Amino acid sequence: MSDPLALPGRPEEPDLVLLDDAEAVAAEGARRVAEALRAAVERRGRADIALTGGATVGALYRCLATPPIREAVPWPAVHLWWGDDRFVGSEHPESSVFLARTTLFAGGSGDAGDPTGLGLPTGNVHPFPIDAALAEGHDAAWVADAYAAELRGALPTGPGGRPAFDVALLSIGADGHVLSVFPGSAAFARDAPLVLAVPAPAHIGPHLPRLTLRPDVLDDAAALLVLAVSPAKSAAIAAALGPERDPVRWPAQVARRRGATWLVDRACLAAVSSPEGRSSPTRP
Repeated sequence: MSDPLALPGRPEEPDLVLLDDAEAVAAEGARRVAEALRAAVERRGRADIALTGGATVGALYRCLATPPIREAVPWPAVHLWWGDDRFVGSEHPESSVFLARTTLFAGGSGDAGDPTGLGLPTGNVHPFPIDAALAEGHDAAWVADAYAAELRGALPTGPGGRPAFDVALLSIGADGHVLSVFPGSAAFARDAPLVLAVPAPAHIGPHLPRLTLRPDVLDDAAALLVLAVSPAKSAAIAAALGPERDPVRWPAQVARRRGATWLVDRACLAAVSSPEGRSSPTRP
């Protein structure tokens, strides 16, 4: 059972939905992703989604790959991209591609035409070309440039002049980061490229260099889904939804917009129902 969390007088704010636990967040997130993908395919013949990493997202992927939700997605018309990843090979356990392979693609048979097992053609899966870079001796900046070119060539252009996803998935870190955009990130600079190479963060693990999309790409996504679970994230959620607006300090605020949906579990209840202009949730 879910609750709407109202934000009175703030029409630009996201929809906040309170769910019982992380399992419920994953299930509801998978349902909403399937719905958005299906709607995009009906509207324009294909759907492009930006994936991310993290344990909560992995649980969502498992739900998305499980009937009946699995059958609700027109997989042959879906294209998978990543909003960020670590600069490691796709077989590395910290790779977001590895996460998808072991959750979303777990039923795959290894068939060359459809390694995902979802009826998703190989050409519809677009990871950062990290494996190629590592094999050929290229650095993360090379990966960033190559991925930016691929995105610009494949996706429609949104109102802001950026590649526009039909769905973008995000989870929030304990420091308030989304994608691999950390507090104070150079990704907020006006002249930041579409895709950036990010040095390994020292303040939060895993301490690995990364690739990330520039955060304003999220402004042009048709649907933006944010997952927020566990007490460890409560302080970050409270700051992100608080009265002070400073995305450079709290990057999760880039997802605080109309058209975004935040799925929050009860462990974060104290953060999202604070007295700073927000109401207590309606009980189911």
